[in-house]
Amino acid sequence: MKKFATALFAAGLIASATACTATHQLTTAETCERIQAVVSNPANNAGKTGMNNLANQIRPIHAVASDDLKPALGQILAYTDEQAKENPDKDKLADLQSGYQEAGTTYSKFCGQGGAQ
Repeated sequence: MKKFATALFAAGLIASATACTATHQLTTAETCERIQAVVSNPANNAGKTGMNNLANQIRPIHAVASDDLKPALGQILAYTDEQAKENPDKDKLADLQSGYQEAGTTYSKFCGQGGAQ
């Protein structure tokens, strides 16, 4: 009986661990809500530290973002990662700038002023 209880307990732990690691993709509306919470924080707009904060807060959202917004978040991360470097490559930033602006347009298209449309 003790071995059965131990096996049952171990199976429960494995099932719990599997459930915790399974990723759940957000809807476009949920992605918009999370992005809005990040970009509305004024601390995320202040220099290199702000860019670092922004990137670090977007990274987990990007991992589970809706298919509509995942590419835009990837472009934002590429830009913010380069911008946050001690000595950002100006040519690379110039190349990433258009993607960053396109990401803003995509965000506005799907999230607008009042959330996902």
